[in-house]
Amino acid sequence: MTKETKTNVMRLLDQAGLSYQVLKDQRFLAQGSAGPCQGQAKPANQIFKTLVTQGKSGDYYVFMIPINETLDLKKAAHGVGEKSVAMIKERDLLPLTGYVHGGCSPIGMKKAFLTTIDEVASLYETIAFSAGRVGYSVDLSLSSLQQMIPDLQVADIISLS
Repeated sequence: MTKETKTNVMRLLDQAGLSYQVLKDQRFLAQGSAGPCQGQAKPANQIFKTLVTQGKSGDYYVFMIPINETLDLKKAAHGVGEKSVAMIKERDLLPLTGYVHGGCSPIGMKKAFLTTIDEVASLYETIAFSAGRVGYSVDLSLSSLQQMIPDLQVADIISLS
């Protein structure tokens, strides 16, 4: 018998009594990508990546967009009331959030940052995003995510090009 891996995100979802599904090997989840989960995956526009930025004011912001999309930094800045935002350096991610690159989740960060998810998330029954460890994702409803992040904003933040 092998012990089931539980990430901090999963523990927090369990404590909140929220229903979710664990997905493994996140890098292979997008349909059309090569890998062990090919053919069993969610569409790429239902798998979200978590991006951390810093505004001109010095405040930090979290944005969630589909893995096949690009964050529009101007839309993102406007959405959080900043003149501009820029991606933080990878080396700053772990000390700031407690998560490594490729395993960053909007749930369970060291500090609570204003989080915005792209409006496309509202089109789907569930969305997947990192469970806080590389290779693990959680699949849950937007309403469940909003319970975990009460100040979650929903806005158009992806680039059109």
